[in-house]
Amino acid sequence: MNKFIDVISKEVKDAFEKAGYSRDYGKVTISNRPDLCEYQCNGALAGAKEYHKPPIQIANDVAGFLADSAAFSKVEVVNPGFLNLNLKDEFVSSYVAEAVSSDKFGVDKVDNPETIVIDYGGPNVAKPLHVGHLRPAIIGESIKRIAKYAGHNVIGDVHLGDWGLPMGQIITELQVRKPDLPYFDESYTGEYPEEPPFTISELEEIYPYASGLCKKDEEYKAKALAATAQLQSGRRGYRALWKHILNVSVNDLKKNYEKLDVHFELWKGESDVDGLIPDMVKKMKEEGHAYMSDGALVVDVKEETDKKELPPCIILKSDGAANYETTDLATIIQREKEFNPNSIIYVVDKRQELHFVQVFRCARKTGLCKESTGLEFIGFGTMNGKDGHAFKTRDGGVLRLEYFLKEISDKMYEKIMENKQLPEEEAKQTADIIALAAVKYGDLSNQASKDYIFDIDRFTSFEGDTGPYILYTMVRIKSILAKYVEAGGSLDDLKIGTPRSGYEKTLLMKMAGFNQMIEEAFKERAPHKVCSFIYDTANAFNSFYHETKILSEADEEVKKQYIALLKGCLDMLTACTDLLGFKAPERM
Repeated sequence: MNKFIDVISKEVKDAFEKAGYSRDYGKVTISNRPDLCEYQCNGALAGAKEYHKPPIQIANDVAGFLADSAAFSKVEVVNPGFLNLNLKDEFVSSYVAEAVSSDKFGVDKVDNPETIVIDYGGPNVAKPLHVGHLRPAIIGESIKRIAKYAGHNVIGDVHLGDWGLPMGQIITELQVRKPDLPYFDESYTGEYPEEPPFTISELEEIYPYASGLCKKDEEYKAKALAATAQLQSGRRGYRALWKHILNVSVNDLKKNYEKLDVHFELWKGESDVDGLIPDMVKKMKEEGHAYMSDGALVVDVKEETDKKELPPCIILKSDGAANYETTDLATIIQREKEFNPNSIIYVVDKRQELHFVQVFRCARKTGLCKESTGLEFIGFGTMNGKDGHAFKTRDGGVLRLEYFLKEISDKMYEKIMENKQLPEEEAKQTADIIALAAVKYGDLSNQASKDYIFDIDRFTSFEGDTGPYILYTMVRIKSILAKYVEAGGSLDDLKIGTPRSGYEKTLLMKMAGFNQMIEEAFKERAPHKVCSFIYDTANAFNSFYHETKILSEADEEVKKQYIALLKGCLDMLTACTDLLGFKAPERM
């Protein structure tokens, strides 16, 4: 289905052409003076120089061919050559009625769907999720959902940090605490226990302890480094322990991501590409890309156009060990082999941009990916508290994600119970739903690259540009529809009619922009565009609601048209909130 703005523009472009001017000047935009008109075209001013005519003359020529337009109720020429345009009511309602009755509200099916891999999440095993993991999870999930809705084949990969020194530190500390475990006996040839020798709680205590000890005890650090090397070289007992660490951690991570309604198609980690590294290094050496520098193996990635010095990409450290650059490069090889993607998108803290510039350039220079494969870095800013600093616990530690979410949920529960309209158990479940919306909408309504302040009081408010306000609007519509059905009405075979007020027309025009919003949100990887659409549509609905008698409308046909509009609006808002990763409760 053609985008609404394109349909309107075609009318004006046709008129320019009929008047003897280039179609290119017929571009229509939303009016920047809504008090004067709904849309405008400034093409006559741009064409004046080419045609050596006053813009007012060009505008008048074009206006003559719009007199009988199917789209416009008013075409007004204003000095020095603006075309002010208003739309016919039935034109707007007809477009929205078709969109609401079509698949995905008029979003066209993609002729050539892309295969896109999205790398987001990035947690380390043996560590609980904290507030720093929130943004990559919900931004990446939303971008994935938008891309899928747009018709593409999308694969989300959590990309676990499951290889390297942290594993060696845990193994070392386990040996100190539980030396009799068979994993440490190199002569042991039997089957290792199926049950892990630790719980997730123990694991989460062991890792920070061992990590801290490494920073002040050189002998302990040396043992951890040795354990890491033995793990990576295939020591049987250490590999078995590592699998326990991975299984226990992943099971816990899945539970926490499930609470966020964040889901991954792949649960791969750095360890999955360990076997690809030797051949990758060999290739880089043989083709003359990699060379030794201060004991490390590196590849130059600087370019003549660089304004700043760009360090070489380190492939192997001076001790011969792999690093993040190594595993990220090998992961590109893996993704190319397994998925042949059109694009690989990385949703990572924007402070990691230099790392990904090095990795992307190195991958292209050394031929690890096709020239046509898009490598995209989406760097997100920091979510801070009202004091402008990152969220911390009272003792200064990093705040666990589950505690942060509980704080928001408790806040919502208190607000719900103030009205005492819901039973306690339903109030708790509803509080969880609204809290998730508050967190996700509060984050996604900002451009990903920007830092922002998470103001708990503002983001949990039922007024303003917030998740709870959006859900309250949707629940209001659900309530009206439920009452209509209870009174004997049916939600089947309804059709949106010609608007009877400016408020109704405004709502229809907001809804008409859905397919354009989806296209822009996908192309720009921009969930905040979905948020803007939801907020504008919710505002338009509430204005219509406050000025219109819906259920008490005496004319049954008019009432049916109102109900059709409400149902279409709710369905559209529901599709949008699903793209952001939350839903509306039945009651609030």
